[in-house]
Amino acid sequence: MTPIRKKLAELKHLVNALAVAMADKRTPLAARIAGFLTLAYAASPVDLIPDFIPVLGYLDDLVIIPLGVWLTIRLIPGEVWKDAKLRAATGATGATGTGRLGAAMVLIIWTALAAGLAATAFFAFRGRPDPLR
Repeated sequence: MTPIRKKLAELKHLVNALAVAMADKRTPLAARIAGFLTLAYAASPVDLIPDFIPVLGYLDDLVIIPLGVWLTIRLIPGEVWKDAKLRAATGATGATGTGRLGAAMVLIIWTALAAGLAATAFFAFRGRPDPLR
């Protein structure tokens, strides 16, 4: 197995273990929120720095996502994390098929953020002269 394939397999195992830990009732709310935000940012088509900007576009993904994963793992209690890694390794993840619910939550959050930004811009610039004229 090539080193890249080995790292990808480790990453897949880590993501599965995180999913198992997030579903565990012993996981604190702070860890669940950090994990959700990390996964939402990873799955979101919106980035802080657009990907078409050379080097910097992918650099934010290479920094923010691993930091979010690291923070989430640090917030999960040690015994819960050990159980999650073991369950992910054996394939007993107990997944409940909440992928659609998660996707809907991400869509709702991004829509709400976009609506809030649009409303803020509307009320901030209402009544001011058009800056393009």
